Amino acid sequence: MTDVLIIGGGPAGVSAALYTTRAGLKTTIIHKDSGALTKAERVDNFYGNPGITGVELIAQGLAQATDVGAEVVAGEVVKISVQPNGNDLHFNVETTEKTYSSKALLLATGANRQTPNISGLADLEGKGVSHCAVCDAFFYRNKDVAVLGHSQYALSEANELLPMVKSLHLLTNGQEPDVAFPPEVIIRKEKIQKILGENKLTGGSLKNEGEDLPLDGIFIALGTAGATALARKLGALTENNTVIVDENMRTNIPGLWAAGDCTPGMKQIAKAVYDGAVAGMDIVRGIRVVSQ
Repeated sequence: MTDVLIIGGGPAGVSAALYTTRAGLKTTIIHKDSGALTKAERVDNFYGNPGITGVELIAQGLAQATDVGAEVVAGEVVKISVQPNGNDLHFNVETTEKTYSSKALLLATGANRQTPNISGLADLEGKGVSHCAVCDAFFYRNKDVAVLGHSQYALSEANELLPMVKSLHLLTNGQEPDVAFPPEVIIRKEKIQKILGENKLTGGSLKNEGEDLPLDGIFIALGTAGATALARKLGALTENNTVIVDENMRTNIPGLWAAGDCTPGMKQIAKAVYDGAVAGMDIVRGIRVVSQ
């Protein structure tokens, strides 16, 4: 039994762990990977770390959590359950390797940004393929770019890019758009045969027409919030693929918090760190009240 379990080793999860661990609570971080941040070739908009890569930032954060006494374990969460314990609830988190139990649980898995199985796409992540328009639109000023997706998430990315880019295509990869896009967006519904480029993205090959579409960048917008399914299974309220929380990052389930990209608001490192700090401090208060 641990005091606090945190699912997610990104900025939100680590930020919370720094507060809970320093307050004397036994804290365990479970992470499979660190999501979209590991795909960031350069992070220039986070205080005190100009030009750092996403991989470096994640590694520094996990090392910092370990240094203050948090336990960091790699594992894939396959099941979460909750059981009564007197007047409180305890959480059981089952991974592929082990089952963990805790008094408090924080969901901080980030947003689940999916990468489809298209030849060349994964190889060019960070080299013209991006998962965050807010983060990277600046680097594509007056260039020809595309959004890969067909839903609300893709529309949000398109709206971020439109004021910055020269032209914007929507690549639906054979799907029908399920929301209305601005008329400036050029919609291409053909299947994508291949993403072109070696050390840098140069375009995409569209299957039906055999056409090569020149592009400087592609923004992937297919994912849903990674924590949403876990939250729903526990009975937590969700909306638009995010977990609903109050001002202290508490869900409607006692003992369950959520923070970072899986909650509403900006998908930015600074916001995730703030969310984690708020959640961590509130978890400390909550456990101390229960223990009295």
